[in-house]
Amino acid sequence: MSHLSSSASVVPEERAAVVGIGYVGLTLMCALARAGLRPIGYDIDQDKVDRAGRGEMPFEGAEAALDDLLRDLAGKRAFTTTSAAADLADATAVFIAVETPVDPSDNKPRYRALKAALEGIAPHLSRGVLVVVESTIAPGTMGGLVQPAIDGARGWTVGVDYNLVHCPERVMPSRLLQNISTTDRVVGGATPECALRATAIYEHVTSGALHPTTALAAEISKTAENAYRDVQIAFANELALICEELGADVYEVRELVNSSPGRNVHLPGAGVGGHCIPKDPWLLCAPIEGFQPTLMPSARAINDAMPLHLVRLIQQALGAEGKALSGSIVAVWGAAYLENTDDLRNTPALPCLRALAEAGAEVRLVDPHVDRLEEFEAGSDPIAAATGADAVALVTAHREFAEIDLGTLAGALRTKVLVDGRKVFEPALARDAGLRFLAIGRGPHML
Repeated sequence: MSHLSSSASVVPEERAAVVGIGYVGLTLMCALARAGLRPIGYDIDQDKVDRAGRGEMPFEGAEAALDDLLRDLAGKRAFTTTSAAADLADATAVFIAVETPVDPSDNKPRYRALKAALEGIAPHLSRGVLVVVESTIAPGTMGGLVQPAIDGARGWTVGVDYNLVHCPERVMPSRLLQNISTTDRVVGGATPECALRATAIYEHVTSGALHPTTALAAEISKTAENAYRDVQIAFANELALICEELGADVYEVRELVNSSPGRNVHLPGAGVGGHCIPKDPWLLCAPIEGFQPTLMPSARAINDAMPLHLVRLIQQALGAEGKALSGSIVAVWGAAYLENTDDLRNTPALPCLRALAEAGAEVRLVDPHVDRLEEFEAGSDPIAAATGADAVALVTAHREFAEIDLGTLAGALRTKVLVDGRKVFEPALARDAGLRFLAIGRGPHML
């Protein structure tokens, strides 16, 4: 006999729980609270629990709408937070949003956080509960890891004693609340009825279309959508390298290509970061044994090489000024992977900084949103970092950098070199300011 409730009537009675109060989990918790589901946010990080419970953002970045909503919901006591898994016992719908990293040693997923979450909450799940995994996972993980963990812990049968769904997140830093409120969602159920149960909740969270499917199709679609973007960025980056060698401007070429119907060349840049794109192509390829994927690993290699290419451009520009990279002072503008945020996940700034340091350069890191990136301390004043330096290299397109007066920058530098990894500065303006300018995708004629 099924213990599941009818999806037509569950929403008013649902009490949601969100496991993981990070970028995804906090946003989802707020969206569920706004929909009236009285969620409880659970995390093992007590600081996140406390800050979110007070209505304070547990991370920084340009998320004004989410910040305002969190503060308003906390004031209304529309949600609670906890670090005790037992407090989830009354939840009728549990949403898991924990990290699923890829180990760089073998590019295979590591599910320590997901396994710990399942082990922690499984003993406290109530019969009839809906369990939704929003974390991005390799195809086959729902059937091969998540379902066995719950079935084994409780002796339950999916689709009879509980509902199981994979609804992968589609949020992006700086647009968290907007994305979760308007973006289409793929709802992959262990059974069609499971997907229907989750759809009844998600229709109160997003105005976007809901696409019910199987859990496996949802797993593949999420990893594929980010792998697709990674491949497109890799094409743009390789095109930029071609334009550099041939002496063309990739941004002009890009506009010309995109004038043809059906073409949409992405923007090249100093590297790809974030939680999803550097990881999801490997998740998609991870379970494949019947053949060796080549396109997606090649795209990863191209994009991973771009921070080191930026270092070569710095070296080239300094060489044109008669200086070696070793012994030079290089101000690196930007630590976060995404402009106007503090998100350091897989940031291309880190391999760039380490390569500069290994080459013997003195590195001065600047980022108005963070104060440290691994072993590198970060200042907040770009001109102060440039004062007496031999080069400025822009890695992240923070608005604070775009507002810098190039004449002031040129006056501060000892050697007047500017290398742009994100198309923030125009070559003509840089040259007019007396700067030796190089940029990704712009040929040596710019020297």
